Amino acid sequence: MAAEKSRILIIGGTGYIGKFIVKASAQEGHPTFALVRESTAVDPAKAKILDEFKAHGVTLVHGDLYDHDSLVKAIKDVDVVISAVGFGQLADQTKIIAAIKEAGNIKRFLPSEFGNDVDRTNAVDPAKSAFGIKSQIRRAIEAEKIPYTYVSSNFFAGYFLPSLAQATTTSLPTDKVIILGDGNTKAIFTYEEDIGTFTVKSVDDPRTLNKVLYLRPSGNIYTHNELVSLWEKKTGKTFERVYISEEEILKQIQEAPAPLNVILSIHHATFVKGDQTNFEIHQSFGVEATELYPDVKYTSVDEYLNRFL
Repeated sequence: MAAEKSRILIIGGTGYIGKFIVKASAQEGHPTFALVRESTAVDPAKAKILDEFKAHGVTLVHGDLYDHDSLVKAIKDVDVVISAVGFGQLADQTKIIAAIKEAGNIKRFLPSEFGNDVDRTNAVDPAKSAFGIKSQIRRAIEAEKIPYTYVSSNFFAGYFLPSLAQATTTSLPTDKVIILGDGNTKAIFTYEEDIGTFTVKSVDDPRTLNKVLYLRPSGNIYTHNELVSLWEKKTGKTFERVYISEEEILKQIQEAPAPLNVILSIHHATFVKGDQTNFEIHQSFGVEATELYPDVKYTSVDEYLNRFL
């Protein structure tokens, strides 16, 4: 008989990546719970998302990151907690750690990560500080001896590919492409639905216990130059490539307003310093998702780009 699937609570489930995790959890057959604040429950903008959750069989649990008792109560009902809280709440995940500690029943905690590996980074500020907060949360989890998995999914395809990974625009190129550095450093683009699937697959897997789960699908690893060439092939157009030196990028980061300075510094860490691909995954600290779950049919960058044709 198959082991019973863990009961999963997602905090931040209506957020950008959270909703994909909630749906994946329900689709994978886990009893799935989404922590919902009273204000979210009556927010018209969130109503459609919450209705979709309910249609997938998700249980909405009223509670709040800033209400300790409601958090403990919600956590006591489940086996696994996944946090997908946004940028502004990363540091407040200490409140989740405290509630998990008090509840005493959690088999796995996945904090809000879903990007570059924050312990293996050459990022400059302001990305460095944001990564630093995630790193502090990791240390706090480890200090409390809470079983964990950290998900390093690298770039969100839906965020980076609509601009062909250009940092300073959100649209596809019409005539020229801005490339940071020499364009020859490999980055990894993962479709959000696949991030949800791989994340949920890992929660009951002993191989991912107290490890970083890296998402490095082989069909999704591209240099910026390769990405542009792929798009040129699809469109039959040729784009002028404008290369920005590292010196110029660092100057732009210092002068740019928020959040552009954060975006630029993440691009710099990835496309110039190679933060997503400049290290081997060693079994002492990590595992790779497509090796663990070869049955998952992920969306490749090649397939993803077809939606823009």
